[in-house]
Amino acid sequence: MSVASLGRAARESVSGLPRAFWWLWTSTLINRLGAFVATFMALYLTLDRGYSASYAGLVASLHGLGGVVSSLGSGVMTDRLGRRPTLLVAQVSTAFSVALLGFMRDPVAIAAVAFLVGMASNASRPAVQAMMADIVKPEDRVRAFSLNYWAINLGFAVSSAGAGFVAQYSYLAGFLGEAALTLVCAVLVFLKLPESRPVRTAVEQATESAVRLGTVLRDGRFMSVVGLSFVVALLFQQASVGLPVAMGKDGFSSADYGMAVAVNGVLIVVLQIPVTRFIEHRDPRRLLIISSVVAGYGFGLTAFAGSIGLYALTVCVWTLAEIVNAPTQTGLVVRLSPVHGRGRYQGMYTMSWAVAALVAPLMSGVIIDRFGAEWLWGTCAVLGTVAALGYGVLMRGLPPQGGPVPVRAGHSVERSSEQPSERSSEQPSEQPSRRTATP
Repeated sequence: MSVASLGRAARESVSGLPRAFWWLWTSTLINRLGAFVATFMALYLTLDRGYSASYAGLVASLHGLGGVVSSLGSGVMTDRLGRRPTLLVAQVSTAFSVALLGFMRDPVAIAAVAFLVGMASNASRPAVQAMMADIVKPEDRVRAFSLNYWAINLGFAVSSAGAGFVAQYSYLAGFLGEAALTLVCAVLVFLKLPESRPVRTAVEQATESAVRLGTVLRDGRFMSVVGLSFVVALLFQQASVGLPVAMGKDGFSSADYGMAVAVNGVLIVVLQIPVTRFIEHRDPRRLLIISSVVAGYGFGLTAFAGSIGLYALTVCVWTLAEIVNAPTQTGLVVRLSPVHGRGRYQGMYTMSWAVAALVAPLMSGVIIDRFGAEWLWGTCAVLGTVAALGYGVLMRGLPPQGGPVPVRAGHSVERSSEQPSERSSEQPSEQPSRRTATP
């Protein structure tokens, strides 16, 4: 492609999205640029504080458990209090809890505060995804979720490299730096982002039943999708739990693992936007089926890897699946969510990834210890096939894109064009990856 063609493609990839989306996108990028705790927590506890690997694992599990606990609660807050208040509470709480964690010395206190950090940092995800669905037109949502995912990975790549240098100087500086940048995100949300929660009229409030957690749990198709997202999350979690263990047993060093898995971040940063341009208007059912199979067999091929080059090749395969799956699946969650229950539905979806982050280490450890790494990679191929079959069955007769995109009166968020039959009677005004933490 010529330089002019590349420039035109780049402009088309980012054009047509509302200003509020870009402020939310900027907040995501700043948040991930400051990521430190999740990346170097284990090294901090074992090397700097002198604790055992078992204790570091316990703290990591408590951090993940905090995310599981907060997923549903933050979803309810997103619907009841609004997207913006939930974001502000989550970000301010994250900043203070991360800063506090840097000063903790007692092992019990460290574990307790790590749990709080996990709760606070995960609480913003349903609000971010619900707000993005509110302010972006249905036909642009896959592209918007993809751009947000791209920002997450770009920020993660930069912060991972920078955190290494910060850690050499001071781990405390890393904790305080993440807290400061998270506060910057909160200030940005406070100053630049209006509330986007749809407002029901008095008639709607009188005639529509409230969407509660029980409503979500009784939604058979959606809960099946949540189950499939859990299966897919188990696959992608193996990049950080099963893959390093398997490579270590094959005699490769941590540096070798770093070189192989670095391909994942590079490919996402380079390919996420152009691949999204190719897939954004294609059949989501087919995309999710293909990406599930490619992810499962991409990890399955790891059983045949015997060199860094071959390991890196398998990373390329499942990374392509990740690039396709992430925005498509988040868009599917929005399509299956009622407008006034987006927070709860996104909270349930977020919880599936948080639970996978807890289950995946146990699953990979048990399988590798008892049967060998080859059985783990074979299991991944089976799980990918199961997920593909599930998406094939569940997405028959998928409801069309749509749903109102309202905002509170008096705010300036751009209003998207919707089909008249799908528009609500509101007053006019107004989607883990293992790295899917959002501001």
